[in-house]
This record gives sequence, structure tokens and C-alpha cells, in this order.
Amino acid sequence: MNSLQSFLALNPPAAAAALGGARLRPSRVTACLATPTPTPTPPPPTSAPLAPAAAAARRELSAASRAVVEDEARYIVGTYNRSRVVLVAGRGCKLYDADGREYLDMAAGIAVNALGHADPDWVAAVSAQAATLVHASNVQYTVPQVSLERVTPTAHHVFDALSNPPLVALAKRLVEASFADRVFFANTGTEANEAAIKFARKFQRVARPDGDAPTEFMSFTNCFHGRTMGSLALTSKVQYREPFAPVMPGATFAEYGNLEEAKKVIQSGKIAAVFVEPVQGEGGIHSATKEFLQGLRDACDEAGALLVFDEVQCGLGRTGYLWAYEAYGVLPDIMTLAKPLAGGLPIGVVLVTEKVASAINYGDHGTTFGGGPLVCQAALTTLDKIQKPGFLAEVAKKGENFKQLLSTKLSGNAHVKEIRGIGLIVGIELDVPAGPLVDACLDRGVIVLTAGKGNVVRLVPPLIISEKELEQAAEVIRDCLPALDASTS
Repeated sequence: MNSLQSFLALNPPAAAAALGGARLRPSRVTACLATPTPTPTPPPPTSAPLAPAAAAARRELSAASRAVVEDEARYIVGTYNRSRVVLVAGRGCKLYDADGREYLDMAAGIAVNALGHADPDWVAAVSAQAATLVHASNVQYTVPQVSLERVTPTAHHVFDALSNPPLVALAKRLVEASFADRVFFANTGTEANEAAIKFARKFQRVARPDGDAPTEFMSFTNCFHGRTMGSLALTSKVQYREPFAPVMPGATFAEYGNLEEAKKVIQSGKIAAVFVEPVQGEGGIHSATKEFLQGLRDACDEAGALLVFDEVQCGLGRTGYLWAYEAYGVLPDIMTLAKPLAGGLPIGVVLVTEKVASAINYGDHGTTFGGGPLVCQAALTTLDKIQKPGFLAEVAKKGENFKQLLSTKLSGNAHVKEIRGIGLIVGIELDVPAGPLVDACLDRGVIVLTAGKGNVVRLVPPLIISEKELEQAAEVIRDCLPALDASTS
């Protein structure tokens, strides 16, 4: 019995729903060490890239997996160029496909699954809340009355019965743990940024009732703020914006890190708010400097503009700090969150100061699903774990060790230009497209992402990942580097 079969044997509903009778094949790679697993069969040597025929054979899909791929192509709008892997289950840092292969997850669902997969406390909390109250809209207050008998002892701490419903409890926790005075709940990162755009414009209108309120925005090169029309206008990649032009007018891009250029734009008096990621993820893992962020803060204060930190990807422990801005000691007026907060369920959050919140009235903004009991309970459980003493220090330590490990193992390779990042958001910049390396790693059982202009390997694993798992990832990346030579030749 391989490790996927063992997992599904303990989870019959997952087996029935996920596999649908697909035949399991022996696990190819055992890469993640969060739970005990059988000793794997060592993979074949990879000192040289696999020939195309051999690689194709190792990535061959079963009939059941091919059926999923074909149905996806037939019924779903083709917005995603997916890897040819059909995932069916996850546990800890492991993912399993329908053909019995096991993968080390160094992507965490694009920096979402901070606690890995199927965390027992998270599962218990979500299951109990789902059995009590999932959704009631924002027309009423919600006070889920959760029976503790339905929750495992390890999850008792996330509930405070009638006196502390998840919506209010989560808002209170976020305010107490950050610069903010108030919170608005949405469903995604792009929705959070759309709300921030509206809040900034409304703030400026209230602050300058004479009708001369600034309405424009500034963001930066290599930034990513979302794909809806407002946040898309603030996203620098031309290929994301052009097919949908005209997007929201009034957006200016300055060079990331170029304070003098940014100050000139802010001092024009036209800017309602400046949007900036303290650490850029999609843009290629670029970290701001304290001088840059403090300079933006000072320039915004002088001009009356708001400073918005987009921590959708870099926030909530990813950097080794609870919030990325803590590494710089610079406070925003607005901060947007999303990806990891609910541990895999969709959530978006806008944190604001009282001066911003005081400009927002009933009906100025809203959402059907934002702040629902289920997702807020999931977020409380995630936040509980990340705020445990020592957790963030471990993230920082593992991140620094991982960068040093990569530097050692990848040193001397002509394609590796730089290894950078903070905490467990790490990038490997190459002098060629990273796609062949990403594919080779997948074939060896390690899931990684690209970033930047396609030449950066993005590593954003679950925050619970172990040192041994990080070493495994570094070794596989090293062993797969010859794939870059094969692609260029």
C-alpha cells in the first residue's frame, strides 16, 4: 500500500470523491516529511536531463486523469495553462495525484496553504462551523452557537460561543494585532484592493469637500494587485491589462524602489493613494527597503495621499513577521490581505485606520459573502496557529537557512543570477526562462512556481514545512538544473 492509498484508507469520503475509481500506481517520490511514510524507491539519477521520451513516459497520465484533462478543456473557460497533474488529496506538505504520485508542495496553492493540507484543528473547526451556520449575509448579525461536543479537544480554543462570533472575533484579533482600527471583509485579494480603491477615493472626497479631491493612483513596476478592472489598472504587466483596455483611468507606475520618481508623482497633488507591496511576489520576489517605504510614508503625509500596503501574498507570517510592514517599521493607512488568512478558503480583508473608516458610510460598499461564519472561523484557527509563541521565529529561521542552502547547492551554475527573499518567500532568478526547470522539478515530485518575467523560480511553501523538506527541495532543484541547458541547446 503506497502513501496515497494509506491516506485515502483513513479518509474514505476523500477516496470516494477524489478518485472516482481511478487506479492507483506506486508513488514515484516521497518528498515531504510531515507525517511518517514508507521508505520510497529512490528516483533514477538526474545528473543529466531526461530525454524527451523518458520524461514523457514518467509523466504519462492514466485514463482517468486524461479524462479529467479532456473534460476541463471541453467545459471550462480556457484561462489557465495547467500542469498535466490531476491532484486529488493533500496532507501536511504532501499532495497526491490521481495516479498515486506524491509531491512536495513548495507552492502552497500560490502562498495560500500556510498550515499545509488537512491540518486537524483547521478541519475540526471548519467542520463544526459548517454543521452550525455557513452563511446568512451581512443584512443580519451572525452569532454561531457551536456545540463543543462536535469539536475535537484540540480545536476548543477557537470558539467563544455566543459572546464572540467569528466575524467579530476575527475583526477584533486583526485590529489588536496590527496598525488598524477597523476591518472590512471581502472574498479575495483583488476584491480587497477594489475596496481599498473605493475607500481611498471616498476618503479624499470627504477630506476635501470643495470638489478638488484627488482621484488618481500610483503603483510600481513589477507589481500585481489583481485582475478585476480597478486592481488590474494598478497592475504593471501590460499583457494583463491590454486585452481589456480601457481599464480604470488615472493610474501611474513608478519604478519600484525609486523614491525620487515616486515623490514627484505624489507631489503632483493628483494622487488619492499609493499602492505598494512591501515584498513583491508575482513580480519576482523583490523586497522594498526601509528608506523607500518610509519615504513613501513621508511623501503621502505631506501631500495628503493615503499609503496602501498590499500584503495579499507577503502578509500573515510569510516573511517571518506577522505582517511584512513590521520588518520595516513603517505603518500604512490601509492594508489588504487575502491568500493565507483562511487556510485555503477564500477571504479578503481591508484593514484601515479610523481616519479612513470615518469617511465610509452605510451603503458605500458591500459584499454578499464577505465575513461569513465559516470562512471567519477558518481564519481564526489559522491565526491561532501562526500567532503561537515561536511560530514566526521558526519561519524566519527556516527561510534564512533555506536561502543559504540554495546558495550552497546552486553555486557555480551559470544560469543562477540571484537568490533572494525574506522568510519563506524566496526567489531564484535565472538568465533563461524557468519553465523547463519547473517542469523537471514536477517530474521529480516537487511543485514550484514561476514569477517575474518567467525567469524566476518562486518558492512559497507551507509555513509548517520542515528543514528536511526544504533540504529535499533544494536538492531536487539542484539536480534539475541541467534541464535549463537542454532547453537552451
